[in-house]
Amino acid sequence: METSERLIESAQELLWERGYVGTSPKAIQERAAAGQGSMYHHFRGKPDLAVAAMRRSAAQLRAQAEAQLTTGRTAVEKATGYLLRERDALRGCRVGRMAMDPDVVASPQLREPVRETFDWLTGRLTAVIADGIESGELRPGIEPGDTAAMIVAVVQGGYVLARAADAQEPFDRAVRGAVALLAAQAVTPAEADAGAARASRPTADA
Repeated sequence: METSERLIESAQELLWERGYVGTSPKAIQERAAAGQGSMYHHFRGKPDLAVAAMRRSAAQLRAQAEAQLTTGRTAVEKATGYLLRERDALRGCRVGRMAMDPDVVASPQLREPVRETFDWLTGRLTAVIADGIESGELRPGIEPGDTAAMIVAVVQGGYVLARAADAQEPFDRAVRGAVALLAAQAVTPAEADAGAARASRPTADA
């Protein structure tokens, strides 16, 4: 593996484990088995390397999410697949964790990969929910963008609850609750049949 790749992968892991503030250039170099000169040959400094690592983590998160959101047949199955994907809640989200770091939040350069990732995820989920409403699978009363934001917030908030409790269960309860809320918004077969019957009735002349 090339030195630049080792540095990026090492930075990814350390940022996930320690956050930006707790990750020093020396720690990255030691884990990557790379010298200081090699690091500064490939990257201008810690912020430049951190952005590269965060963008790599963001791309991996998007690939995982896309896999779940294209697997199910229905909107509920797709969103449920995303929510119930197996996660180690105590490790947290490798992208979301960066939003808890004051140095990341204070830097537009460092914050941008985090913002882009959650904008993409919320938009992707919004499209899934909107498709479900349009197809008649979901009730039209729910707002796709708000529902998508809720799903993202449940996952990220679940990580916080799990880390605070030092247990997986609070995360699992949060996502189960979101799955139940989504299922409650699904149109039942009886409701779908009744709607189709109403639509097929002839209308009286005005």
